[in-house]
Amino acid sequence: MPDLSSAELDRSFLFGQRALELMKAYRSSATPRSYTVWYTYVAGLNGQLIEAVKRITAEHGILADAHVDQLFETYLDGRKLSTETERASTGVLAEIEQIMEMLDAALGSTARYGASLQAFSQDLAAPAVNRARVREIVSSLVVTTRDVAANNRTLEARMRESRNEIETLRETLEAVRVESLTDPLTGIGNRKHFEEMLHKAVDHAAVQGQPVCLVVLDIDHFKRFNDLYGHLTGDQVLRLVAMTMRESAEPRTTIARFGGEEFGIILPGSDRDEAREVAEKVRTSVMGRELVKRSTGESLGRITISVGVAAYRRGDTAVSLLERADHCMFTAKRAGRNQVIDDAAPAETMDDVA
Repeated sequence: MPDLSSAELDRSFLFGQRALELMKAYRSSATPRSYTVWYTYVAGLNGQLIEAVKRITAEHGILADAHVDQLFETYLDGRKLSTETERASTGVLAEIEQIMEMLDAALGSTARYGASLQAFSQDLAAPAVNRARVREIVSSLVVTTRDVAANNRTLEARMRESRNEIETLRETLEAVRVESLTDPLTGIGNRKHFEEMLHKAVDHAAVQGQPVCLVVLDIDHFKRFNDLYGHLTGDQVLRLVAMTMRESAEPRTTIARFGGEEFGIILPGSDRDEAREVAEKVRTSVMGRELVKRSTGESLGRITISVGVAAYRRGDTAVSLLERADHCMFTAKRAGRNQVIDDAAPAETMDDVA
């Protein structure tokens, strides 16, 4: 298991401490499920869960055990995804079984038709065959051919239906897969997707010798902004940053939200200068957008981000590349925020900066 950096440890400790405070404030039992729900809420790892917690606490003033169980099973229990996948997979298998049964029936019908043709051929070759017998054989052949044609039309229609059904089930499976990799609040990739793609990018760079860069960005003073204007406005900020990233990044890149207010951009095939250019584009675009409170039209000013850029080095792992980009991002915060710092020079050890 990879070691956690001091920044990650400090952040995890603060998240855990805040989760315990909220458990006490909202009278939640001290259970593993309750802690998991509140920790996920504090860390900003699941937008749908966050919205549900806000709704329940606003309505009831507490988060009781029943609420915790409901939240855990709906948003955190992997069995829900497994159930959807299993249901679609079972449907596909059932359709395939029906198709096989139809094919068996069609093969049987074809075999019988072949046997009939052979028998008719032998009858026609008989020396004593007369005109009446020929007429009888042809009549039987016509009937048999019509039966086979009708069976084939039925099979064709059923095969077409099955193909449509399987396509629908395939789309369902794909939708479930995409949902499992998408951050519900911002609509971009989630932490799971980010980690999978980062591992793939680093492995590819190691094998092919091609460059890959990682951009990590964090919203400046986000907690203070959240406390001042509320979580709903904070969510608006997160969506704004995600939208800006989507507009600034090329299709070949991976963009994701992998923490509360932390985002990442994976740039396969890009060197440090190209990655820094993308980072600057995102930073200036975010800073150039004025945030307006939807409910009142009030201007809330502008937001800024601090950005770190790390380029793949021989021997890097996904963890070491992420740690270096994260370190550069915190260096940008320490240097005054609202800027981009890359790993072109050896980084100095420093304390975490909020």
